[in-house]
Amino acid sequence: MNLPDPDAHGVATAPDTVRFERLLPGPIERVWAYLTEPEKRRQWLAGGEMELRQGGQANLLFRHSDFTDEPAPEKYAEMNAKGYPSVHRIIDIDPPRMLAMTWPGEEEQESEVVFELFPEGEKVLLVVTHRRLANRGEMTNVAGGWHAHLDVLATVLQGGGKRRFWSRFETLAAEYERRFGGA
Repeated sequence: MNLPDPDAHGVATAPDTVRFERLLPGPIERVWAYLTEPEKRRQWLAGGEMELRQGGQANLLFRHSDFTDEPAPEKYAEMNAKGYPSVHRIIDIDPPRMLAMTWPGEEEQESEVVFELFPEGEKVLLVVTHRRLANRGEMTNVAGGWHAHLDVLATVLQGGGKRRFWSRFETLAAEYERRFGGA
């Protein structure tokens, strides 16, 4: 199997879908814990409790100051300070290999995110697929966000300290705008 480039960009696999692949330090149970355990997940994405069962609720709190010292752009300032709460539903789960959940989106359209884990020796291939995105503008924004969050996750799993997020996000959002086009 050809393993993904750790800096690889997300790929549009359909007009409303973006997919990322990252090879991360394992074992699979460790990566699973960073997807599902609040204290570990908040180090790269969002804290909050999840009912780890099909139909369960996930109450995520996106507070980027938990994992980056960088100031947020004005548009996202609340995500650094008090945080941004969001409610998700677990669509499907197969520990420690797959977690699928709803994702609040633009235009009141709920999208879906699927995390899949595949052991690759001492490493783990994480595949993140975000589908049912409302439009190209949302796809561009989501792609920049996932790419930057996955960079932080890789840094955390490799033992790094505070991470760049907002500066990386802004650069990536511009690159995805070029790759995917806007709304």
